[in-house]
Amino acid sequence: MTTSLDAPPIATEPDVDGAQPTPQFVLPPAKKKRLSGLAPVVASLRSGARAVGNGTARLARNGWSFVAPYLGVISGLGALVLISGIIAFVAGLLLGWPELTFIGIALLVAVLVALLFLIGRATYSIDIELNPRRVVVGDRAIGRVLVTNVGKRTSTATTLEVPVGEGLAEFAIGSLQPGADTEELFAVPTNRRAVILAGPAVSVRGDQLGLFRRAVKWTDQIELFVHPVTTRLHPTAAGLVRDLEGQITKKITNNDISFHALRAYVTGDDVRYVHWRTSARTGQLMVRQFEESRRSQLTIISSSDMKYFASDAEFELAVSVTASIASQVIRDGTQISVVTENRILKTHSVTSLLDDTCRIEPITGSTATARDFARESTKRLPPPSVVVIVAGSLMDASDYRAIQRLFGGETNVLALRIENGARARIQDVAGLSIVTIGGLSDLPRVMARAV
Repeated sequence: MTTSLDAPPIATEPDVDGAQPTPQFVLPPAKKKRLSGLAPVVASLRSGARAVGNGTARLARNGWSFVAPYLGVISGLGALVLISGIIAFVAGLLLGWPELTFIGIALLVAVLVALLFLIGRATYSIDIELNPRRVVVGDRAIGRVLVTNVGKRTSTATTLEVPVGEGLAEFAIGSLQPGADTEELFAVPTNRRAVILAGPAVSVRGDQLGLFRRAVKWTDQIELFVHPVTTRLHPTAAGLVRDLEGQITKKITNNDISFHALRAYVTGDDVRYVHWRTSARTGQLMVRQFEESRRSQLTIISSSDMKYFASDAEFELAVSVTASIASQVIRDGTQISVVTENRILKTHSVTSLLDDTCRIEPITGSTATARDFARESTKRLPPPSVVVIVAGSLMDASDYRAIQRLFGGETNVLALRIENGARARIQDVAGLSIVTIGGLSDLPRVMARAV
């Protein structure tokens, strides 16, 4: 048997079971060197392909960002008419159909005529005002749009669109002389508690067929706060712990305001608290002891979970009750925290509180139990001296009791059960007062009896 000189050497390895060895081919050193020399070329080709791909993608993005504003003025109907006109015109020429060619020309002419309506620049100054910016549910709110031509030429007619909440106000603005202005009024619906966004004001130019539409934004959004209906409470009823020194607790301390008892002097006691008259009578130094007093801190836990409410009206009544109590407490100067499942309300002023109540939205299934909700929402708040729980008619007495057990025995807990249309009453459940409120008018009378 002859062996070619160019053939690669063959290496054999014996199999484990003693079978015929399997031949293995090994590349000669010359071919290994040729393949290793091609590696830098392949790597450079790959890097070049990546660079070309990245450059192409960057060029496509820049090109689209340049073209997009111009293509954005074409409506869906305009794009359909333009494409149909081109197809009809080309097909008519290729197939020799004069009728199809005429249809294509008519469509393209319509597109060209519609495009002429976009020519020109708008030189407006537009202001949106809401008067007032804060209203109560059911009050009247009026918006005003002032359009001024600040250019040096007469402006062309345009359409002005102002989104108001979920609606849209449209105004036809005629041509204006330089420096001239026009005023448009619109009503804002205030039939429910909400934060209503008005704006931005957008001027729209286009043709009557709707083939092209160019919109220019002129203003930002402004907010209208529709506050919940509230009622005024008697200060002592709303504050619950309205005092000058704070709330007296059962904890005994060596220095405070509320006197508790006398005890024998111990080394280190402040001599300022020695009761000299009693010390002279007993022949032993006696010092005063005090009951610790703390600054009043009211916490309102108001649930927004719809599993505790029988209807939307009941939920809105609960928000009104919360806002009424918190507003009076803030006026009285008592420290207060108001929490719901998804927010801690601002309480540094009555206005900020009512603004935040406009943002309370009903939710579903935020926490497994009412106790979990109360624990999570109050764990970062200052220790309260009084807790008020506000929930709907579907919250059980056991849920109120579970929340009560979160706080120490020195904390007064009052539960407000909101049931729309129910008779106002107060129930005592294992030492917890549960107050049923059927209407906002019941609140002042019931709170005065509950505290």
